[in-house]
Amino acid sequence: MTSNSSALSFFHRNEFLIRRLHSLSGLVPVGAYMCVHLITNASLLAGASVFQNNVFTIHSIPFLPLVEWAFIFGPILFHAAVGVWIAQTGKSNVQQYRYTHNRRYSWQRMTGYIAIIFIFTHVFHLHGWFHMDWWLKSVAEPLGMAQFRPYNAASSLADAMNDFGGIVWPIFYLVGVLACTFHLANGIWTAGITWGLWLTPKSQNRASVFCAIFGVFIGAAGIASLVAVKTTDSKAAKVIEDEMYKVRVEGHMVKPDDHKRTDGHQHKEERKPEPVAAP
Repeated sequence: MTSNSSALSFFHRNEFLIRRLHSLSGLVPVGAYMCVHLITNASLLAGASVFQNNVFTIHSIPFLPLVEWAFIFGPILFHAAVGVWIAQTGKSNVQQYRYTHNRRYSWQRMTGYIAIIFIFTHVFHLHGWFHMDWWLKSVAEPLGMAQFRPYNAASSLADAMNDFGGIVWPIFYLVGVLACTFHLANGIWTAGITWGLWLTPKSQNRASVFCAIFGVFIGAAGIASLVAVKTTDSKAAKVIEDEMYKVRVEGHMVKPDDHKRTDGHQHKEERKPEPVAAP
């Protein structure tokens, strides 16, 4: 028996449990994180200082890399892998029965594929996937990736979105965010059926209205984030961020970390030696 057939056999033996875990992971923690992430980004509308303060709060979480992998990246990878398997093995009857629910089933699969491409590109674009110096220097940064600096959050984000004439990335993010929004909102409706929360036509109609309103709200937060980034003056924002960083370091609220700053994000071998004072 090949490894591929063994994997398929494992999926088929545990299909019920895997589908339930896939459904649950799409809501918590992946869906919940997406909501928090978009609302946090939308806070940039209130100004660079508000957004930077929120980012400082996030980066004050103990063992942040472990938390990210346990509650964000790991569940996303699991949800994406199982989602592709479900999409490849499932069959749509949209050609035979052109009802709204059937179309939504097809849109769910399509937006899932778009979401996978968007999320992996988004993480590479802003964070570079991995934080090792050799990877950032040799792979990510030469490709124009890994551009986000947590301690210069608004300014580095605005600069990153203005690459390629300031048009390509905003369009890419708009399509990606809206695809993720639909996938989550419709996924909530599907999860409700999977978990037996709404099974009658009346309860399903009510759930459809709720999910539609929820999708509009989250989609609006995503669009607000893009508008905020595109209207941010990166130079003015950087002045505010540097001052906030200085105050927090002096107050022992954050530890100095050059890798999280635009000015300090240079590898040791690239940094210019500081001038030595004359004796």
